Amino acid sequence: MIDTHTHIYDEAFLPDAEAMVLRAKEAGITHAILPNVDASTVDAMRCFHAQFPDFTSMMIGIHPTSIQADYQAELDAFNAEISLRASDYIAIGEIGLDLYWDKTYLQEQKKVFEYQIDVAIQLQKPICIHCRDAFNEVVDSLKKFNPAQLNGVFHCFTGTPQMAEQIAKLGNFYYGIGGPATYKNAKFIDQILHIPLSRILLETDAPYLPPVPFRGKRNEPAYVPYVAQKLADIYGITVFEVDEQTTKNVKTLFFGGCNNNF
Repeated sequence: MIDTHTHIYDEAFLPDAEAMVLRAKEAGITHAILPNVDASTVDAMRCFHAQFPDFTSMMIGIHPTSIQADYQAELDAFNAEISLRASDYIAIGEIGLDLYWDKTYLQEQKKVFEYQIDVAIQLQKPICIHCRDAFNEVVDSLKKFNPAQLNGVFHCFTGTPQMAEQIAKLGNFYYGIGGPATYKNAKFIDQILHIPLSRILLETDAPYLPPVPFRGKRNEPAYVPYVAQKLADIYGITVFEVDEQTTKNVKTLFFGGCNNNF
């Protein structure tokens, strides 16, 4: 299995990084994709990747909650990193819009989001979209681009069938499913059958959003099988089949269909 969205370079994992990666491998996790947050996290992410180069791949992007009125410094850092090391990154992410905490900088978020989408198109890389309490606004931004040039994943998707239908018209998108799928009040998961498994990616968003039975604890890649089991139950198939299809989806989206050793 592949954890397609995990912040395991976070300081929360500093005390036991090697043990955490070992637990992941023992749980059947063969690879983990690291999304960036902002300029302050690039070095930590790159150091973690250097420590575990075969186990991890990296994205580069600016998270919407890092965008304020003086966003130019973040954008300059992003541009500098892209100019120097674009080939080091398999995607642009995580990027998007977040109106949960604060709506003050919506226009600034939109400018930076759309700028990064344009960069992704130029570099022919997929995008990883963070969308929290901002679905209509994200859709409005994506509509400005040619659907044939857009591909990526809606990270932590918990939307309705109608939302998924809208997303499908905007580009070649997948849906990241993580810990919230296992929560008792997760109404979206009962409607997940409207999305074919060929469009699903597994993720943790570690150290956040741990699945049941680990709520209240630090999340980590070793917990991906709990999400896979939930999906297997919903789709009426085996965990092996979930693993096989979602791994194929990862290779198609992020690695051009290459038959990697994970």
